[in-house]
Amino acid sequence: MKTADIRQRYLDFFAARGHTIVPSTPLVYNDPTLLFVNAGMVPFKPYFTGAEDAPYKRAVSVQKCVRTLDIEEVGKTTRHGTFFQMNGNFSFGDYFKEGAIEFAWELVTGSQADGNYGFDPDKVWVTVYLDDDEAAGLWRKVGIPDERIQRRGLKDNYWHMGIPGPGGPCSEIYIDRGAEFGPDGGPVVDEDRFLEIWNLVFQTEELSAVRAKDDFDVLGPLPSKNIDTGMGLERTAYLLQGVANMYEIDEIFPVITRAAEIAGTRYGKDAQDDVRLRVVGDHVRSALMLMTDGVTPGNEARGYVLRRLLRRSVRSMRLLGVNDPVLPELLPVSRDLMSASYPDVTDQWARVSQVAYGEEDAFRRTLAAGTQIFDLAAGRAREEHATEISGERAFALHDTYGFPIDLTLEMASEQGLTVDEPGFRRLMQEQKDRARADAKAKKGATVATEAYRTLRADGEVPFLGYTELTASAKVRGIVADGRLVDRAQPGDVVEVVLDQTPFYAEAGGQDADTGLITGDGLSLEVLDVQRPVQGLVVHKVRVDDGELATGAAVTAAVDALARAGACQAHTATHIVNAALRQLLGESTHQAGSYNKPGYLRFDFNAAQALSQGLKEELEGVSNEAIRADYEVTATEMPLAQARALGAQAMFGEKYGEVVRMVELAGPWSRELCGGTHVERTSQIGLLSLLGESSVGSGLRRVEAFVSADAFSHLAKERALVAGLADLLKVQPDQLTDRVTKLVAQVKAAEKEIASLRTRELLGSVPSLVAGAEQVGGYELVARHLPGTPADDLRTLAQEVRGAFGGRAGVVALIGGEAKPVLIVATTDAARALGAKAGALVGAGAAALGGRGGGRDDLAQGGGTDGAAAPQALAAIRAALAG
Repeated sequence: MKTADIRQRYLDFFAARGHTIVPSTPLVYNDPTLLFVNAGMVPFKPYFTGAEDAPYKRAVSVQKCVRTLDIEEVGKTTRHGTFFQMNGNFSFGDYFKEGAIEFAWELVTGSQADGNYGFDPDKVWVTVYLDDDEAAGLWRKVGIPDERIQRRGLKDNYWHMGIPGPGGPCSEIYIDRGAEFGPDGGPVVDEDRFLEIWNLVFQTEELSAVRAKDDFDVLGPLPSKNIDTGMGLERTAYLLQGVANMYEIDEIFPVITRAAEIAGTRYGKDAQDDVRLRVVGDHVRSALMLMTDGVTPGNEARGYVLRRLLRRSVRSMRLLGVNDPVLPELLPVSRDLMSASYPDVTDQWARVSQVAYGEEDAFRRTLAAGTQIFDLAAGRAREEHATEISGERAFALHDTYGFPIDLTLEMASEQGLTVDEPGFRRLMQEQKDRARADAKAKKGATVATEAYRTLRADGEVPFLGYTELTASAKVRGIVADGRLVDRAQPGDVVEVVLDQTPFYAEAGGQDADTGLITGDGLSLEVLDVQRPVQGLVVHKVRVDDGELATGAAVTAAVDALARAGACQAHTATHIVNAALRQLLGESTHQAGSYNKPGYLRFDFNAAQALSQGLKEELEGVSNEAIRADYEVTATEMPLAQARALGAQAMFGEKYGEVVRMVELAGPWSRELCGGTHVERTSQIGLLSLLGESSVGSGLRRVEAFVSADAFSHLAKERALVAGLADLLKVQPDQLTDRVTKLVAQVKAAEKEIASLRTRELLGSVPSLVAGAEQVGGYELVARHLPGTPADDLRTLAQEVRGAFGGRAGVVALIGGEAKPVLIVATTDAARALGAKAGALVGAGAAALGGRGGGRDDLAQGGGTDGAAAPQALAAIRAALAG
């Protein structure tokens, strides 16, 4: 049974039993506690916590998930994968234990001919929480005997999110794979033979403090009893497909097969090679799905995870002996496998492949540079008469330069060296511990929503701001330090919820409105507006005058001038998006935006910088759209209809069944957007492009001024041009030629000055050699020459070395401009006595607060503390004398 079929059977089974099919959200989800969606219930979390009202009583989904904490275990076990799919059925106050267990039993053991999975009922085991007699009884009722029902404690059979929120006992379903996979005795004895495929969570309690898996406080019962289940699609697939592990299922194994062909090997021939091939199969698929959902390689957070997956794939192929580019061979295979379930994989292919292949090229360059750095580390180890590269150096190669530890081990072995692997692993573990602590801190920083949930229970706060900037309202509630209060006094900064509001809450890249809330003797300045839970608008205010009280009648007034500026900037952002797609192609997608009165920035995927010509075209096309006076319309419609019309959506955004589509110039610009906009594009006035830059691998950013700020920007540039023209005594249209000539003259003068300086330095060679000091059997020239450029310093060091002839001479010169530079050169005779330039540079550079290295005859280092030059030269003297 193919994985896509297993997936579809799950959806069809529950849809036929009254469940709403909910499409998978993107892996990038709007949750500050998560890098990626890592569990099937994540999109439903607001419904379980009560932060939002569930729009259905029953739901079913197959959710894309990514987990990377155990990335080092990928390929080594049967069940560790970075990307996986979680089948889930959910009940929000509808059916409970009996319904969940009966559904699960029918789907797991029912006939395949009837659309079920057809597992042998005699191979099914279950676990329940210690005192959950009800669940145990229900399992007996469907036909599982007592000897295949096992009871476990909090660590195994109680589920919560790891933060305050819903929790409850759970029941897990296992399949007995047979005696060849381990000892008998059920999952309490062996979880390799008895493989878990499905977890049924019975949510009954609200937890107020969570310290560990089995250490938490119970606040009280939930308002309703809920069901949250998760079935691992890949685990179920490898059982139904009769293969040994998840890497051999139909959605992954063809990638492994192709990788083996490229490497000239066969899967199953060598255990270590098999691990590498499984890493490739898993990581190529995971990277494909992340890039499809808008992630691009980078050095932080999500981008770093993707970069690591791609680079581990390339690295694994290199360890298999393949040094040529591999992603153009492997990624299309994964695309074809995954597109049956996820058509977006094909739709986004042009962008995804461009990003992936560019990242592989960059990593190949990194490997080339890393090889040089490794050679320096190996040379340093030999200079120190060591046979081992330290864990610190191996970690620096990995963490700073992206050089994989496996390659470090391989290359060290080739040169007769070992690597302090335990030291490297210790530093890696410390880094992981810091990452886990950071993730835990983020979870702990999650805003307590109890006060907001209480206020939201009184109903949604209508937003009037599309048509009104001033509105009468009543104070529904006041929140101070996360708690509901009745009053606030002058000087207090609190959060206020009104029964209706014209204030726009920050969203979709648009800044929140500002303005005033006033009443009888009352004045509040609105500092910020947010939506901490869906349907609730919260105004952060400072009480300037009067006492604020719950129930007070007030007038909410948005700053009209600021709102108009926000509308201009937001519509201009849509125009820039459409213009970029017109110029660069439909594969160009928004990766983020921010707009406020007078200013916008827009991030988008692109493999390279915009040329000057393209920047001019972007500004021109945008202003043409502004001058065209297009009508800007906003229409509510079903999500499916908006997508059919080609409306652009942001990766990671959560959309309801009914969406708001903002359109201008027909299909040229259609976006799903809840922001505020001008009525016609001519109201923007003008757009002036400020610049374009890189914000990460495959990501570019354009910035622009709009409206009056654009006019001001152009006025300043005009004044600058006029001033330069006056200064240089030319007409403005002659400035470019005049400046070009001046730059050429300056370069010629600098070259002449450098030549004179070099002649002057070289003229000092005889006196420097004559003044050499005797140190430990060497003739040493040690000088501090502040301001001397590194190139001149190197030339001088080599000339002085040559002047020593056959004597044991050592040259140590410190110069540099912004930061100190150290050059050390040694003669053949000095090296014969043991003086190595690389080692001497290391000693001197340490005193300068830096590092250095190089060959035995010539080496360079640097640092940050130029005042320490005397100490650096003294360290070199001591090394020679020692």
